[in-house]
Amino acid sequence: MDCHRECAMSAKIIHRGRGPEIEGTRITVYDVWDYARQGWHRDRIAALFRLSSRDIQAALDYITQHQDDVAAQYQRIRDRQRHYQYPPDVAAKISASQQRAQARLAARQAAHAVEHVE
Repeated sequence: MDCHRECAMSAKIIHRGRGPEIEGTRITVYDVWDYARQGWHRDRIAALFRLSSRDIQAALDYITQHQDDVAAQYQRIRDRQRHYQYPPDVAAKISASQQRAQARLAARQAAHAVEHVE
């Protein structure tokens, strides 16, 4: 039996009401899909979540086998996040954090541009 098949058999995707997730964790297949869609390798995703590659492979296999359902639910989750209204104090903190991140990104890009000019 090849490792891919054996590994997928030893890790399980379960449903506890939050969507399909890797058994023994709170990591959903949607969490894994966020990174897989960006081209991350299975082992890199596993390292990020501190899980085994077989756990991530089980999530990837589930995504492949249920792609239409996963994509539809993922879109509903994203839509809900986009339209969620945070309390004013939380919204202000989020906005301030985003502004700081944008300022850091702009500074990095400027420093990178200067390095390439010299």
